[in-house]
Amino acid sequence: MRSEAATGPRLERTLLHRVGKAIGDFSLIRSGDRIAVALSGGKDSFSLLHLLWALRRKAPVPFDVVGLTIHNGSEQFQSHRIEAYLRERGIPFHLEHTQITAIVEEKLRPGSPHCSLCSRLRRGRLYGAATRLGCNKLALGHHLDDAAETLLMNLFFEGTLKSMAPKMLAENGRITVIRPLLCTPESFLIDFAAEQGFPLIDCGCWLCAGREQERARMKALVAEVARRYPQARTSVLAAMTRVQPRFLMDRGLYDFDREEAPSCVP
Repeated sequence: MRSEAATGPRLERTLLHRVGKAIGDFSLIRSGDRIAVALSGGKDSFSLLHLLWALRRKAPVPFDVVGLTIHNGSEQFQSHRIEAYLRERGIPFHLEHTQITAIVEEKLRPGSPHCSLCSRLRRGRLYGAATRLGCNKLALGHHLDDAAETLLMNLFFEGTLKSMAPKMLAENGRITVIRPLLCTPESFLIDFAAEQGFPLIDCGCWLCAGREQERARMKALVAEVARRYPQARTSVLAAMTRVQPRFLMDRGLYDFDREEAPSCVP
């Protein structure tokens, strides 16, 4: 699926519209918010920071934005490129130094999955750093494709119907996590990052070399379905906003005792 607004200012306007719609539909930003944008160095988080910074200048309510990067301790993680890029544009930035890579190497047994531990450690440091920065919200760069893939992974591997919430209170009760890109297909962000020339980097961690094979398969599955049915991603997004418990099997959401016709016994 390629961008419906192929290049240039039209693409940025399309992205701003989609982000603005997500913000409005789910009340993601309120007056006086201070938002830490989790900046990993990838196309999604760079795009999110760029778009929120642009919206900040013309939004009907005042809010602040700061870029927040968690350094995992890897010598290969080129955080200086992120810092230089944001400093040049006058965007506030905080770099949180950690030893997450070393901790994961030490804690996990050979052959054990490492991504979930790394993710939990990183998320905890994000919450803590955002709180110290005086932020009440943390913006993550998950997009529509991420939501669709997560929905399928939970369906096939966890036996649950859940994906990614556009807004939820973090475990610490002090930070609200928001996902303003959930209405945006990944292809738009690929095009946008290329146009903007973001200094994209990866985490530099050798542990990530072969990670998340299941998610890679889900990504390929979503891409294949979308090739056959171009509206597939939009349909997934719509499905997550139109849940009908009567046609599922969760007794906690629906009282199936209601589905009884009147007795015909005289």
